[in-house]
Amino acid sequence: MAVELTAVLLPAGEIALRGPELLEPRSWIVVAALLVAAALHAELSLGAERMRRRIADTRYIDLSSVWTFAAALVLPAALAAATVVALYTHLYFRVFRPAGTPPHRQLYSTSTVVLAVYLVAMLRGLTGVGDDYASVAGAATLAGCLLAYTLTNTLLVVSVIRLSQPRSSFLAILAGGEIALELATLSLGALVAVVVLPDHWPLVVLLVPLLLLLEQTTLVRQLEDKANTDPKTGLLNADAWRARATRLLAGARRDRVAAGVLILDLDHFKDVNDRHGHLVGDAVLASMAEVLTGEVRGADVVGRFGGEEFVVAMGTMKQDPAAGATAVHEMCERIRRRVESLSVDVPSPTGDVRIDRLSVSVGAAVAPGAGTELDRLLAAADEALYTAKRAGRNRVRVRANGAGQAGPAR
Repeated sequence: MAVELTAVLLPAGEIALRGPELLEPRSWIVVAALLVAAALHAELSLGAERMRRRIADTRYIDLSSVWTFAAALVLPAALAAATVVALYTHLYFRVFRPAGTPPHRQLYSTSTVVLAVYLVAMLRGLTGVGDDYASVAGAATLAGCLLAYTLTNTLLVVSVIRLSQPRSSFLAILAGGEIALELATLSLGALVAVVVLPDHWPLVVLLVPLLLLLEQTTLVRQLEDKANTDPKTGLLNADAWRARATRLLAGARRDRVAAGVLILDLDHFKDVNDRHGHLVGDAVLASMAEVLTGEVRGADVVGRFGGEEFVVAMGTMKQDPAAGATAVHEMCERIRRRVESLSVDVPSPTGDVRIDRLSVSVGAAVAPGAGTELDRLLAAADEALYTAKRAGRNRVRVRANGAGQAGPAR
């Protein structure tokens, strides 16, 4: 509410103090050109947005900063704020309301952009460059405005998400915010402000095809992510895992370092499904995925092969094969212990269900001793897995140089 109140008071105060100055015809022509281009852009991108909502639960790829940042750089702040309000009102009725976005969220988002516009106006006033960005001082001001706009809008949105989701991390939220895409969009807005709007404002509509192409690029990436992701766990599916694991092993062969392939199978998982149902089973699978992603290194490749079976490819470990086998074994043991201590709470109509006493059997193969190609390593790891199963489950078996290395019996 503080953000929204400030976003109302700033334009109201400026209109009261500078009312007659805001009636200059050239400024209103620029406002009209920006709004026409923004509306055309929004309407032409509706098809891509509908497809995005069908394929994945992802936010609208909002490239409207092109128009709002350009307005902030060349217009009086009150007119730039009016441009923001008009643009976001159109987006709400055409994009966000059909997607189920509550009005208060759109109001808050609009307010953060209005505040960003006023911060840009303040920087322009402090440096005295006006809308002349051709000099060194102007270029420095432009860079400062871009940074201030990004930080203001991003931090206000991230802060309110943190208030509503206390367990979320800033880094996770920022990663989902696609900062790089936002910076690219703002850079295009800066080019519009510097090159197009001063003397060639009718040409602003030529930017629309470029933005549509940029949106199509992000849509293709989301389609690829959807095709490569297992829906129950968020891990790579079998085909995507094989492709990335093959590249990882090729890099290990090139660098002449050890690598490893792990196959993990949840013990007695069928009993969980039979006793509690598949929804509880899916929650257990998701928890297993969290264990894996929390234990592996950033360069390792994690996937779900299907059912209760998971796979990990470890690359670039040690030059010494024996040390590589030890590293693989330690990783397997860490995962096994984490699963053993796992407790999964699943809400249900008859009361929460707690699943514990879980265990996992792990088979692993180490390259180059157990092979260098993925299929051979998978076969060796699968053989090691069944050795662990036959030994009583909740065990680790590692194949290296043709020999099996066992974890502690439990």
